[in-house]
Amino acid sequence: MNLTKLFGIHSVQAALDYSANKIHKVWVDSQRQDKRLSVLIKQLQDSGLMVEKSDRKRLDKMTDGQNHQGIVVEVEIPGVHSESELKHIVNTMDDVPFFLVLDQVQDPHNIGACLRTADAAGVHGIIITKDNSVGITPAVCKVACGAAETVPVYQVTNLARTLRWLKEQNIWLIGATGDTSESIFAADLKIPLALVMGTEATGMRRLTEQLCDFLVKIPMVGQVESLNVSVAAGVMIYEVFKQRML
Repeated sequence: MNLTKLFGIHSVQAALDYSANKIHKVWVDSQRQDKRLSVLIKQLQDSGLMVEKSDRKRLDKMTDGQNHQGIVVEVEIPGVHSESELKHIVNTMDDVPFFLVLDQVQDPHNIGACLRTADAAGVHGIIITKDNSVGITPAVCKVACGAAETVPVYQVTNLARTLRWLKEQNIWLIGATGDTSESIFAADLKIPLALVMGTEATGMRRLTEQLCDFLVKIPMVGQVESLNVSVAAGVMIYEVFKQRML
């Protein structure tokens, strides 16, 4: 069982909304008088959870001094899924496939933000590398606000092999890079696809980019050279969503 601690009103509320049965323990600051916190505590109690009153120093120690807003929960966080599970999903799904591939993205805040957007736009799963990539961590879950429970994350050992297999399943690989003239807004995104993105600093690795069927970029008119990977993913994911909704 993969247990970890989440804290803060927003994160605990998300854990309660999406996976109340995964919450094992609850600690609250007995001295804190906060309407939002009181409402959340009642919801937790109404769900059958025991709430243990504690003091701020103990909660500070549990969270390494971070802003816990008077509440900490011990929760079972989801694990990553395997390459074989990815293949099973692809082979059995009825919808037009839509995956997000993150090539060695290591920032948990980026992964968490991508999960939130993926959940909102109906992405079927996020594919990450086993090496040089963050998995499902407490920081990821905190940023994801429940989306780590709803969007499967598939961790693969050999990304190139997985990308080749996706192509064999007639899933188009669309790579995001600034080194192309093709705009994401001009591409046909109604097809079965996997949107492939690399890190903000270096982008996709060479082999990953070479395996893509075509490359797209987000048109930019300002002075900033690139967007944060989670922001860029959000723009591109919603362009896919928009085209499929039309």
